[in-house]
Amino acid sequence: MKKTTFYPIIIEECNDEDGHYYVATSPNIKGMVTDGETFEETAHNAEDAIETVIDGDQKIPKPEDPSNWELSDSQHVVYIPVDLTNYLKKHSKMVRKSITVPEYLADWAKENKINVSRVASDALRGLQEKE
Repeated sequence: MKKTTFYPIIIEECNDEDGHYYVATSPNIKGMVTDGETFEETAHNAEDAIETVIDGDQKIPKPEDPSNWELSDSQHVVYIPVDLTNYLKKHSKMVRKSITVPEYLADWAKENKINVSRVASDALRGLQEKE
């Protein structure tokens, strides 16, 4: 199951001694800054930049409502889809779940030193990936 969140960012068109380009920042994602030669390239780069910043954090920031952001005429709010699936896989904590299996299978697993929790987790991951 893919977990996507949309983060608002600000893309600003710049014309200065460095030429014509676009810069993306977000008050919502502290430290996220990227740029590009076109508006579309900057939006694409912003997705990667957000994922990189979030991957370093232990908590996923909640998307903010940008309606109170003060923007200049050269700035535009754009919503960027960010796939959080890999983050969640990497940072999810383990939780204890009790499962019931037939006694003969429990005995067989114990005799063969099979980790039933790992087998159940692997099976669930396989089912999830099929969705």
